[in-house]
Amino acid sequence: MARWQTRLVTRPGARYGSRSRARGFTLLELIIVVTMIGILAAIAMPNLIQMPRRSKEAVLKTNLRTIREMLDQFHADKGYYPGSLDELVDEEYLRVVPLDPITETREWDVEYDEGGDLEELPETDLPEDLVPGIIDVHSTSEEYGLDGSPYNEW
Repeated sequence: MARWQTRLVTRPGARYGSRSRARGFTLLELIIVVTMIGILAAIAMPNLIQMPRRSKEAVLKTNLRTIREMLDQFHADKGYYPGSLDELVDEEYLRVVPLDPITETREWDVEYDEGGDLEELPETDLPEDLVPGIIDVHSTSEEYGLDGSPYNEW
Protein backbone atom coordinates (compact mmCIF):
# COMPACT_ATOMS: atom_id res chain seq x y z
CA MET A 1 0.00 0.00 0.00
CA ALA A 2 1.11 3.49 -0.72
CA ARG A 3 1.79 5.93 2.08
CA TRP A 4 -1.10 8.15 1.21
CA GLN A 5 -3.64 5.37 1.32
CA THR A 6 -5.22 4.59 4.62
CA ARG A 7 -6.31 1.30 5.83
CA LEU A 8 -9.22 0.51 8.09
CA VAL A 9 -7.67 -0.62 11.28
CA THR A 10 -9.83 -2.39 13.80
CA ARG A 11 -9.06 -3.74 17.16
CA PRO A 12 -8.31 -7.39 17.26
CA GLY A 13 -11.46 -9.35 17.89
CA ALA A 14 -13.76 -6.38 17.22
CA ARG A 15 -16.63 -7.02 14.88
CA TYR A 16 -18.93 -4.65 13.12
CA GLY A 17 -22.09 -4.16 15.15
CA SER A 18 -20.40 -4.88 18.42
CA ARG A 19 -21.74 -2.83 21.35
CA SER A 20 -18.39 -1.96 22.82
CA ARG A 21 -17.52 1.64 21.91
CA ALA A 22 -20.94 2.20 20.31
CA ARG A 23 -21.69 5.90 19.92
CA GLY A 24 -25.09 7.49 20.58
CA PHE A 25 -27.64 7.73 23.35
CA THR A 26 -29.65 5.04 24.99
CA LEU A 27 -33.42 5.26 25.15
CA LEU A 28 -33.25 5.85 28.91
CA GLU A 29 -30.92 8.84 28.47
CA LEU A 30 -33.24 10.37 25.86
CA ILE A 31 -36.30 9.90 28.10
CA ILE A 32 -34.52 11.59 31.02
CA VAL A 33 -33.48 14.59 28.90
CA VAL A 34 -36.97 15.02 27.41
CA THR A 35 -38.50 14.82 30.91
CA MET A 36 -36.12 17.49 32.24
CA ILE A 37 -36.95 19.81 29.32
CA GLY A 38 -40.66 19.26 29.99
CA ILE A 39 -40.28 20.14 33.66
CA LEU A 40 -38.35 23.33 32.85
CA ALA A 41 -40.97 24.32 30.26
CA ALA A 42 -43.78 23.75 32.76
CA ILE A 43 -42.04 26.03 35.25
CA ALA A 44 -41.47 28.83 32.70
CA MET A 45 -44.86 28.69 30.93
CA PRO A 46 -47.00 30.62 33.48
CA ASN A 47 -44.56 33.54 33.33
CA LEU A 48 -44.61 33.58 29.53
CA ILE A 49 -48.42 33.59 29.37
CA GLN A 50 -48.60 36.90 31.31
CA MET A 51 -45.95 38.71 29.21
CA PRO A 52 -48.37 40.44 26.77
CA ARG A 53 -50.46 41.74 29.65
CA ARG A 54 -47.37 42.89 31.54
CA SER A 55 -46.14 44.78 28.51
CA LYS A 56 -49.53 46.52 28.07
CA GLU A 57 -49.42 47.55 31.73
CA ALA A 58 -45.92 48.96 31.28
CA VAL A 59 -47.06 50.99 28.25
CA LEU A 60 -50.10 52.23 30.20
CA LYS A 61 -47.90 53.42 33.07
CA THR A 62 -45.55 55.17 30.65
CA ASN A 63 -48.39 56.88 28.78
CA LEU A 64 -50.03 58.03 32.01
CA ARG A 65 -46.71 59.41 33.26
CA THR A 66 -46.13 61.22 29.96
CA ILE A 67 -49.57 62.85 29.94
CA ARG A 68 -49.28 63.87 33.59
CA GLU A 69 -45.83 65.38 33.04
CA MET A 70 -47.12 67.36 30.07
CA LEU A 71 -50.12 68.60 32.10
CA ASP A 72 -47.71 69.83 34.76
CA GLN A 73 -45.42 71.39 32.15
CA PHE A 74 -48.38 73.15 30.51
CA HIS A 75 -49.45 74.48 33.91
CA ALA A 76 -45.93 75.66 34.69
CA ASP A 77 -45.69 77.49 31.36
CA LYS A 78 -49.19 78.96 31.08
CA GLY A 79 -50.38 79.21 34.69
CA TYR A 80 -53.52 77.14 34.10
CA TYR A 81 -54.35 73.58 33.06
CA PRO A 82 -55.50 72.72 29.53
CA GLY A 83 -59.22 72.28 28.91
CA SER A 84 -58.69 69.12 26.84
CA LEU A 85 -55.97 66.69 25.89
CA ASP A 86 -56.22 67.95 22.32
CA GLU A 87 -55.04 71.33 23.60
CA LEU A 88 -51.77 69.66 24.63
CA VAL A 89 -51.41 68.51 21.02
CA ASP A 90 -52.40 71.93 19.61
CA GLU A 91 -49.85 73.67 21.83
CA GLU A 92 -47.22 71.06 20.81
CA TYR A 93 -46.69 69.56 24.24
CA LEU A 94 -47.58 66.18 22.70
CA ARG A 95 -47.41 64.98 19.10
CA VAL A 96 -50.59 62.93 19.53
CA VAL A 97 -52.73 61.94 22.48
CA PRO A 98 -51.18 58.65 23.65
CA LEU A 99 -53.04 55.38 23.17
CA ASP A 100 -54.55 53.57 26.13
CA PRO A 101 -53.16 50.06 25.47
CA ILE A 102 -55.82 48.36 27.58
CA THR A 103 -58.85 49.79 25.75
CA GLU A 104 -56.85 50.47 22.55
CA THR A 105 -58.38 53.94 22.21
CA ARG A 106 -57.10 57.47 22.67
CA GLU A 107 -59.87 58.30 25.14
CA TRP A 108 -58.97 58.85 28.76
CA ASP A 109 -60.96 59.45 31.91
CA VAL A 110 -60.00 63.02 32.85
CA GLU A 111 -60.17 64.77 36.21
CA TYR A 112 -60.85 68.50 36.11
CA ASP A 113 -59.60 71.33 38.31
CA GLU A 114 -62.35 72.97 40.34
CA GLY A 115 -60.98 76.45 39.60
CA GLY A 116 -59.06 77.05 42.82
CA ASP A 117 -55.92 77.45 40.78
CA LEU A 118 -57.33 80.27 38.64
CA GLU A 119 -57.86 82.70 41.52
CA GLU A 120 -54.10 83.28 41.81
CA LEU A 121 -53.74 84.58 38.24
CA PRO A 122 -54.41 88.16 37.20
CA GLU A 123 -57.47 88.47 34.96
CA THR A 124 -55.35 89.72 32.04
CA ASP A 125 -53.38 86.46 31.86
CA LEU A 126 -56.46 84.27 31.44
CA PRO A 127 -57.77 83.25 28.02
CA GLU A 128 -61.30 84.45 27.28
CA ASP A 129 -62.72 80.96 26.72
CA LEU A 130 -61.05 79.40 29.77
CA VAL A 131 -62.77 76.26 31.06
CA PRO A 132 -61.84 74.12 34.07
CA GLY A 133 -58.57 72.41 33.25
CA ILE A 134 -57.53 68.77 33.32
CA ILE A 135 -55.36 67.99 36.32
CA ASP A 136 -55.16 64.18 36.02
CA VAL A 137 -55.95 61.30 33.66
CA HIS A 138 -56.86 57.65 34.16
CA SER A 139 -57.63 54.69 31.94
CA THR A 140 -61.27 54.14 31.02
CA SER A 141 -60.90 50.36 31.43
CA GLU A 142 -62.91 48.53 34.06
CA GLU A 143 -60.40 45.64 34.13
CA TYR A 144 -57.97 44.85 36.93
CA GLY A 145 -54.19 44.77 36.66
CA LEU A 146 -51.90 41.92 37.61
CA ASP A 147 -51.41 43.57 41.02
CA GLY A 148 -55.19 43.44 41.65
CA SER A 149 -55.86 47.18 41.37
CA PRO A 150 -58.24 48.52 38.70
CA TYR A 151 -56.62 50.22 35.74
CA ASN A 152 -58.88 53.25 36.13
CA GLU A 153 -57.26 54.02 39.51
CA TRP A 154 -53.66 54.12 38.25
